[in-house]
Amino acid sequence: MNLIEKEKLIAEQAVALETASPEEVLRFAVETFPNITFACSFGAEDVVLVDMLQRVSPTTDIFYLDTDFHFKETYETRDRLIERYPGIPFVQVKPALTPEQQAEQHGDELWKVDANKCCNIRKVEPLTRILSQYEAWITGIRRDQAPTRANAKKIEYDTKFGLVKFNPIADWTNDDVWNYIRSNNIIYNPLHDNNYPSIGCEYCTRQVMPGEDPRAGRWAGQEKTECGLHK
Repeated sequence: MNLIEKEKLIAEQAVALETASPEEVLRFAVETFPNITFACSFGAEDVVLVDMLQRVSPTTDIFYLDTDFHFKETYETRDRLIERYPGIPFVQVKPALTPEQQAEQHGDELWKVDANKCCNIRKVEPLTRILSQYEAWITGIRRDQAPTRANAKKIEYDTKFGLVKFNPIADWTNDDVWNYIRSNNIIYNPLHDNNYPSIGCEYCTRQVMPGEDPRAGRWAGQEKTECGLHK
């Protein structure tokens, strides 16, 4: 399917998928684009989609970006999900530089000096590399997570990475996510129970205090609000 055909498909399906359930969006995505992958960060939204994918298309590829700087609870959540869903090969995608090599080339604690460069090395470049192997990808972003995500469609063309992007739970609220987790006894990152609504790398994520924006804990004290994976 060429770019013109993809854009036509997106325009035709944008309205229909807007009212579709996440499972229906996933089914359409995997049937239309067999060469598709799901980017899992092991956050609340993503563990929901892992469970849904197991019901809809258990053979769909799932990968995660291992920045080397995740919380231990994030790695433990990964391991528990592997036990729950033994058929899933969670594909580990690593940066080209080890933490030691990054420190040698860019200095210690690059995330403090230039968080954008750190994210580019440890997230954006590895994501670009893995997505180059696919025609479409699935994410767990929701519109009410941040102003930068408010216009996310359930199907759209990702101009940054050059492929079709599906956001099956774009219209879900935080309550919708947690109702699904509790109703289906889904494994989730225990940091969510300790005032971490949005979980990234350990060095750039702090607890969110009452009354703060849910993403206030990401890159606190900086103007940065996104790691660069989503435009």
